[in-house]
Amino acid sequence: MRKTPNQKAWFMVLPVLVLVAFSAVIPLMTVVNYSVQDTFGNNEFFWVGLEWFEDILQSERVHDALARQAIFTAIILAIEVPLGIFVALHMPKKNGLWSSLCLVLVALPLLIPWNVVGTIWQIFGRIDIGLLGYSLDQMGIDYNYTQNAGAAWFTIIIMDVWHWTSLVVLLCYAGLKSIPDAYYQAAKIDQASQWNVFFYIELPKMKGVLLIAILLRFMDSFMIYTEPFVVTGGGPGNATTFLSIDLVKMAIGQFDLGPAAAFSLIYFLVILLVSWVFYTIIINSDKESGS
Repeated sequence: MRKTPNQKAWFMVLPVLVLVAFSAVIPLMTVVNYSVQDTFGNNEFFWVGLEWFEDILQSERVHDALARQAIFTAIILAIEVPLGIFVALHMPKKNGLWSSLCLVLVALPLLIPWNVVGTIWQIFGRIDIGLLGYSLDQMGIDYNYTQNAGAAWFTIIIMDVWHWTSLVVLLCYAGLKSIPDAYYQAAKIDQASQWNVFFYIELPKMKGVLLIAILLRFMDSFMIYTEPFVVTGGGPGNATTFLSIDLVKMAIGQFDLGPAAAFSLIYFLVILLVSWVFYTIIINSDKESGS
């Protein structure tokens, strides 16, 4: 006799579905509703269709913020990925006290909340009491992240590298630990150089975790808000006004709910599209390595 499938297990999933609906789906539908309407208060809305989307896509302000965001993300990936690989390669491979201590020290920046990181570097970069700002000022270097755009970018980039390189290091280290010792023994017998070992053994074995690291760092850097907002507030001028900061200014500072809703949906779709591309690459990479 065929057994009737027991569907009662779906009741166990129901609380999760309700939670997701209230925390994600309903707010998303609210944003979609605002993006196609306009309001003048008193809870009165007027249908405008895709007008806000057209305004956002043609806005020079948004284009400038997108350019700053893309440059920042490119710089972050260009620094953190090679630096993370370099640090992971020089960490102790054998399990022991020294290996555990290194892992704990590397992971410490990841445990600090984002607003605290911004506050730390805001103080660290001050000329009067900050170690970084005071040292550069004593060396005769014109450094003032509140007035100089270059100094503001330097501070935010160094802050992000300090905070998030650890994630790349830990992922790469996990990939290196998964390489069997037989590979290194064979390379030693063949008298392969350190560069050959890296390019033909270590780098291919780290390809999967590297793609994940790049994906995570892209998403985090492209959505960065708290750290630059705490340090510079988007200034000086609009020098560090990235997409997220510009979106908040539009929604809360100017109270333009319709354009802000359209802006957030376009922002979300861009991140979703790039993440889907990375996910496809990771899946295809896994299939090729499996075959």
